[in-house]
Amino acid sequence: MTLTRRTILAAAAALTLVPAAAMAQDTIKVGEINHYKRMAAFAEPYKKGIELGLAEINAAGGVLGKPLEFVFRDDQGDPAEAVKIAEELMTRDGAVMLTGTILSNVGLALSSFAAEKGYVYLAAEPLADSLVWSSGNANTFRLRASTWIQAAMLAEAAAKTDAVKYATIAPNYAYGQDAVAAFKANLKRLKPEVEFVAEQWPALFKIDAGAEVQALERAKPDAIYNVTFGTDLAKFVREGGDRGLFDGRQVYGLLTGEPEYLEPLGDEAPEGWVVTGYPWYAFEDGTPEKAFVDAYEAATGETPKIGSLVGYLTAKSIAAALNRAGATDTASIIAGFEGLEVADTPIGPMMFREVDNQSTMGAYVGTLALEDGKGVMVDWSYKGPDGYLPSDEEIMAMRPAD
Repeated sequence: MTLTRRTILAAAAALTLVPAAAMAQDTIKVGEINHYKRMAAFAEPYKKGIELGLAEINAAGGVLGKPLEFVFRDDQGDPAEAVKIAEELMTRDGAVMLTGTILSNVGLALSSFAAEKGYVYLAAEPLADSLVWSSGNANTFRLRASTWIQAAMLAEAAAKTDAVKYATIAPNYAYGQDAVAAFKANLKRLKPEVEFVAEQWPALFKIDAGAEVQALERAKPDAIYNVTFGTDLAKFVREGGDRGLFDGRQVYGLLTGEPEYLEPLGDEAPEGWVVTGYPWYAFEDGTPEKAFVDAYEAATGETPKIGSLVGYLTAKSIAAALNRAGATDTASIIAGFEGLEVADTPIGPMMFREVDNQSTMGAYVGTLALEDGKGVMVDWSYKGPDGYLPSDEEIMAMRPAD
């Protein structure tokens, strides 16, 4: 049975497993906190991915003999609001653990809160590596591919070129800072003679693209490393293209190939950039990747985003952890996540590393091209984290003592 057909049957079966009243009264609840109003274009596909995963999980019997339920709450991208909601979800709404968030500053706030209160938090989308390294704790796990490994993959490509002088541009918060530090460390290791001649740090979603482009041009770099995303990316691409910043320069774009950020660029998508992303449109029939795309399109009537995949993996990972835990207390859930293997996923087997509570989700790396007036990734490949991470000893030295 294909994933597409299985999912459609699951969605129907999930509606008939138990009466609605029973679902409300006798479910295992997970508190999901995200920026549904502030970042709707990114959070909504993620939510739909969760719902697709839940349909399959509950059609197959749920977890620990009960339906699994996600309670979705909106924090509007505010760390203080996220913490307030988290406490309500755990003490009033009966959630057994927390998940969610896109912005890293919100994820870091929830991680600290979970450790303080003795809750479990699965950081689904936050990208700052401090979540699992310098600020890591035993109660926090992270699903999204490490910022470090994605930056290392781009650095690997950059090291093969003749470029020596690099400029960087990144949003000035935890994710951007970690992303630049990771790229610099990996590129200097692979090619010690490189130098970084400019660093631009626009405020998140408040970029002055004209000023940033002028500053980068003045530095005369051979190549540029870009970490901007969302509306900041669109403004940077337009202004940089108009002013010729990218002419004759290789650009490396972290996340730029993800549909959430690439699709809004339309025919302004910058050709030739080396990026990480999600080439859902290029998966071959008969692969788990294509089966997920087909199932998502059948269930939602929309094409998937990277958030769709992350949401689906979030639901599947939590269900697998709870079933492995055998109970819903914090200690049992932590034990369920540590070293957890999630075998049947669209990206193949995945596990949560015991050394840092980070999943082994990898990343797609490729080059941007224009096809039919829109940006796509070409010459792409999926790369796992092996060979790109610091050693276990280095990671353990970074993490605080639990």
